[in-house]
Amino acid sequence: MADQLVHRGPDDSGLWVDAAAGIALGFRRLSIVDLSPAGHQPMTSASGRYVIVFNGEVYNFGELRKDLEALGHSFRGHSDTEVILEAMSEWGVEAAVKKFVGMFAFALWDKRERVLHLVRDRLGIKPLYCGWQDKTFLFGSELKALRAHPAFSPEINRGALALYLRFGYIPYPYSIYQGIWKLPPGHILSLPAGAHPSSELSPTASYWSAKEVYETGAADPFRGSTPEAIEELDRLLRQSIRLRMIADVPLGAFLSGGIDSSTVVALMQAQSHRPVKTFTIGFHEQKFNEAAHAKAVAAHLGTDHTELYVTPKQAMDVIPKLPTLYDEPFGDSSQIPTYLLSALTRQYVTVSLSGDGGDELFGGYPRYVQTRKFWDIFRCFPHSSRNALAGLIRACKPATDSRLWGGLSPLLPRLAHPPAVGDRAHRLAEIMAARNPEEIYHNLMSYWRRPAEVVLGAKESPTILTQSSLWAHLPHVCPKLMFLDLVTYLPEDILAKVDRASMGVSLEARVPILDHKVVEFAARISTSLKIRSGQAKWLLRQVLYRYVPTRLIERPKMGFGIPLEDWLRGPLRDWAEGLLNPRRLRSEGFFRPEPIRECWAEHLSGQRNRQGHVWNVLMFQAWREKWA
Repeated sequence: MADQLVHRGPDDSGLWVDAAAGIALGFRRLSIVDLSPAGHQPMTSASGRYVIVFNGEVYNFGELRKDLEALGHSFRGHSDTEVILEAMSEWGVEAAVKKFVGMFAFALWDKRERVLHLVRDRLGIKPLYCGWQDKTFLFGSELKALRAHPAFSPEINRGALALYLRFGYIPYPYSIYQGIWKLPPGHILSLPAGAHPSSELSPTASYWSAKEVYETGAADPFRGSTPEAIEELDRLLRQSIRLRMIADVPLGAFLSGGIDSSTVVALMQAQSHRPVKTFTIGFHEQKFNEAAHAKAVAAHLGTDHTELYVTPKQAMDVIPKLPTLYDEPFGDSSQIPTYLLSALTRQYVTVSLSGDGGDELFGGYPRYVQTRKFWDIFRCFPHSSRNALAGLIRACKPATDSRLWGGLSPLLPRLAHPPAVGDRAHRLAEIMAARNPEEIYHNLMSYWRRPAEVVLGAKESPTILTQSSLWAHLPHVCPKLMFLDLVTYLPEDILAKVDRASMGVSLEARVPILDHKVVEFAARISTSLKIRSGQAKWLLRQVLYRYVPTRLIERPKMGFGIPLEDWLRGPLRDWAEGLLNPRRLRSEGFFRPEPIRECWAEHLSGQRNRQGHVWNVLMFQAWREKWA
């Protein structure tokens, strides 16, 4: 099992087994802090009570170490792992975890109480899979480790597959396999020796709740002035970045030239005595290229900048690696440039800081304002009337009558995924029929909007987006949607993408904007400080503008993408045809071929851009071809 994760830990390995207790821990180490044998894992606490395998970093370990030394604890080495163990010994598991600032997933065996504790960080930055297979409880950072165990049974979870077609990722607590779960962020699972096998995820305890954080933030908002808010965010980000610059190996940062990564790099450089190493990849297709902007920001800040312009062939050569890298179906095509950027960066450093989280915390996505505008309009009309009108629009196929849709074009909003006029009309119909803003958001985030009709034998599993009891109760639309992004799209798409791409090349990616103290501050900030006069991430921009002039930053938001729409009609067409062959789809027994072939034909004809729908299916097919 451990050998499957060499890429996550190429520097060292270790095993610890207590056959009498029926527990075994395996580990692969990427050495970042304390490169000596004193950092070896699995590691046992000084008292001998606890044994741990730990993935990630606890950045405030130096401060915690001083507190523990004052209480009489002594240390053999200088790793954060040893501090974690002594913190557990001193304060107990949950109380200790609440003191940790970092990204982590760990398994802790309590030899005295004979209990296994699995713990995942607050935001879900690091992955943790677990579940019963026959009479064996398995856990690990990636599914490939679990698959290596002889008890593993690779049965596809069809409800999770339907969710994957909808979102392009599989939301926690589900995985693509029956009986295997993702531990939710901010949770502890405690499993006593002798526990009985179950097909469900064992009861877990929450030590940090985004829902509570956002509700508390709404009840106790930040009451300082605008300059005070800017100063406080600057202070929190500086502190977060300073902690994440601690490493005993070379360190750098991803730099796209956008607001988030530029802010992280600016604050790194402001606290560094030497030029920060920064990395960018560029594309010759200008629609997808931000390299020139990144280079300008790097020049202004004085970083040691490296860029690589990627050819279409280099990008497409990554595609065969994706099923192994991502380990379960994953449909965000920016996985390709993310991997290429990680591979470039790893040639020079072992740790890289990333700007992820700024959009979700500070209002960066257009869907926040779009949803609020839609809801303000549609809520004035009875739902029955809206639903009837939506039905009439749906009755016309998007590609049927270009003259009809062309006449309506000026009246239709420019939605994120579908640019074609007919697609926009149909998406508007889905939004029009929504009962609340959360349902609008659900539709905006969906590719296949009725995936259970595509996946044979599937019933779409419930998620946070379909269970209102799990929503933060907030008075305004935009904060509600930022919360939903924080607990769904961010951990399962953005953070999963960065973790698998970076760890796939043995690079540790750190995300300082997602320090939980920054998250808690963002939850207290009013929407007017996040989105002002149509400008997204207003407060974050004000911090950045202290270090970088506005002329280098002010431009339309650009996604980190590739020309997938054209590639599917061109160089990737034969590969896609093989995976989407109707006889193959029928014989494999997971999909109804008809809607998939119809979607593929629409894309090939140029009538509709169906790249997201098609890519999700292709990534499942490619994944199954590798792992079936």
